[in-house]
Amino acid sequence: MKVVVKIGGRALEDKDLRQKCARAVAELARQHDVAVVHGGGAEITRTMAMLGKKSEFVNGLRVTDAETRDVALMVLAGKMNKTMVSSINALGCSAVGMCGGDGAAFRARKKVNGDGDLGFVGEICASDPKWINAIWAAGAVPVISSLAPGSDGQYYNINADQMAAAVAVACHADALIFLTDVPGVKDANGDVMRWLEVQQIKQMIEQSVINGGMLPKLAACQEALRKGVARVRILPAVEADCIPDFYVHKIESGTEVMVA
Repeated sequence: MKVVVKIGGRALEDKDLRQKCARAVAELARQHDVAVVHGGGAEITRTMAMLGKKSEFVNGLRVTDAETRDVALMVLAGKMNKTMVSSINALGCSAVGMCGGDGAAFRARKKVNGDGDLGFVGEICASDPKWINAIWAAGAVPVISSLAPGSDGQYYNINADQMAAAVAVACHADALIFLTDVPGVKDANGDVMRWLEVQQIKQMIEQSVINGGMLPKLAACQEALRKGVARVRILPAVEADCIPDFYVHKIESGTEVMVA
């Protein structure tokens, strides 16, 4: 079985939580092919602040000029990627870091946005999973940062949730799991929805029940399901230790996104 795990938010910032996620990945990798996709937005924001730049967002996506893109490349493909690789390696599970440009694994195009130009923000338009498959064949876990080059030779910042969906689709993954800071998708009453049908999402967005960073995450969930990924689940990172039992036991936490 092939499983893609997206790790973001506090799970990358908090050492203990990062270790919990790494242990879950290492345990899962003993039985299945596992790929990790990570973000690192908070570290980008901090680094930009040190450089005297303010972060701007439109519908949960970071507006990325050339300087911000270079910061993202440094932070995501550098510090955050190698930190996650080190955390997994320390558990005796081999991990190999890469970004979308390594081995020409992924190609991006500029993302068109009706609310304004996002700059060097892209979306994945082509993929070649042979290097991910090669890493799996060697018994290791590919750890992928959310950056990819376009046909113009420029690197583009890819929303990490959408990158995770692209990786899952490219590898024909059986499952895509998002480890997040939130307990799951909440309904209008603030209660976590154990199951969310994709048909419900549009109305929830129109009613502003879903907004902010959850918008690109659910768009990624829909994309993965539409293109053949069998299961998609949003889980709180604090409960990452349930991941190894994903297909064995019923998991009560988080939200399973599904097609009716």
